[in-house]
Order: sequence, then structure tokens, then C-alpha cells
Amino acid sequence: MPLHRDDLPDLMAFLAVAEERSFTRAAARLGTSQSALSHVIRRLEERMDMRLLTRTTRHVAPTDIGEQLLASLQPAFRGIEERLADLDALRAEPSGSIRINAPRWAAQRIIMPAATALMRDYPNLRIEVEIDQRLVDIVKDGFDAGVRLGEEVQQDMIAVRIGPDIRMVVAGSPAYFEAHGVPKDPHALTDHLCNNLRFATLGGLYAWEFEKDGREVNVRVKGQFTSNDPEALIDAALGGVGLSCLPSDHLDEHLESGALVACLEDWCPPFPGYHLYYPSRRQALPAFQALTEKLRYRG
Repeated sequence: MPLHRDDLPDLMAFLAVAEERSFTRAAARLGTSQSALSHVIRRLEERMDMRLLTRTTRHVAPTDIGEQLLASLQPAFRGIEERLADLDALRAEPSGSIRINAPRWAAQRIIMPAATALMRDYPNLRIEVEIDQRLVDIVKDGFDAGVRLGEEVQQDMIAVRIGPDIRMVVAGSPAYFEAHGVPKDPHALTDHLCNNLRFATLGGLYAWEFEKDGREVNVRVKGQFTSNDPEALIDAALGGVGLSCLPSDHLDEHLESGALVACLEDWCPPFPGYHLYYPSRRQALPAFQALTEKLRYRG
């Protein structure tokens, strides 16, 4: 008998009744009514010109022909179910593209280690990281997510912590401190050479922020060097041009080596570090979930 387009759903109906040995249970399993299921089985038997089930008021069982058909259908449909499960798992595997906007330091130290590990594991995953010191509109500019310090993330964004608390550090070279002395408090910075950070977004200069015992102090500093790039400010400090004020994670290796020395540490409390942020919980695709979990800071 050639396969008819109605045969597959009808054969599935027969399989359910033959396995359940009950129209009532089979109908519940398939989400249909007993009368509709009975009609389907009758139609299949008429088309095959064979009785597949014996029915009484209390009992349903396959006939000999029905048992043979059942033995053929069970492994066939089981194989189809397993293949569909494999395809579903493949669909759920991280794939597609993710675009992220991040400042250079966070991209190098946090994003790239996680991104390269995921791309090795999932060859169908593509990640684009745009390095940008500016605070951009990630929705308008077509990014899936951005990376910024916790205090810079807008309130209407969902934020996932991807790094520890950090603090600002004022640092200079040993030669600078030998020549100019060590400032005793933030106000003394006005008598020192300081390397200014120009905001990439608004273009203004960063006012160095300090806090101690609940007292906040902002200082507008002066010096010979200004840049919008933290790396350049590090180089200026290393070269003895003046003091630079940057997040601690930028300076740690230079402080540990002794190339730079910190000052005013008791005026520099910790604050929330880097966060991955995005506009809504629509970012539920497996690829984005995998990246988020890989980046999530667990302390």
C-alpha cells in the first residue's frame, strides 16, 4: 500500500492506542477526543483493508497484523523522536552573532578570555567587540550589549556583574615623588603636576573624585599632559611626567613591580566594577546566555 499523506498522523494514532491498550488513555496522550481517535483508526483500517485492533467494551488490543505493524512502528518513531531531539539540541547550541561595545581595558582583560573560550567550544558562534571609550547608545548603534563600570550603567538596563569592585588610584613614578614630594590630601594635588583624562563622550576633563569618612572632595587638576586614553596616562606616569588617576585594575601590575607608587589611598574607597548591560530580557538566545554565564563574576 503506497504511503498516503494522512498515514503518518494516523499511524501515530494507532501507535498510541496499541501501546496504551485504551482509547481513553491514548486520546489523553494525543490531546484529542475518543470519538475523533476512533474515527482515525477506522479510517486507517479501511484504507489498509485490515483490522488492526480488536475492541470490546473493556479491552483494546492489536490483532496479529496490528502486532506486526506495532513492532515496525515503535523503533521507527523512536528513531524520529531521537533525531528531533538531536536537532533541537543543535538549535539550542550557541550560534549566531553577538555585538558588544566595551572600553579597551575591559575588552582585553574580561571580554576576550571569555569570548575566545566560547568560540573554541562553539564554531557557529560569532562575536564582534567594538573598542570604544565613549558611552554610546547600544540600542541605537545596534549592539547586543555593552560593558561599563557599575555606576555608569543606566537604570533602565539589565546589568550583570562581570568583575570585582575596583577603586581609583593616584599613582606616580618613584622619580616624580622624589622630585616633588607626596601629596598629603586631595587639595594638595593643586601643587602637583597631574595628567588629565579627557572624557571621550562629552569632551570635558575628569575631576578627580575622593571620599573619606563620608566627606567627598572633587579636585580639578593641572599638568602638562592630557589624553582620552588610559594607556597614554599610564605611560605619562611611568615617564615621570606627573601623577595619573585611574582605576586600580589599570595600574596593579605597575604598582606590584614598583614602577609606580600609589598615594592618597585612604581617600579612594572601592566602587562597583565592570558590568555587562543590555536593554531587555529578550536576550534569551543560547549564545547570549552562554556568554553572560561565562562572564558572570562569582567572587
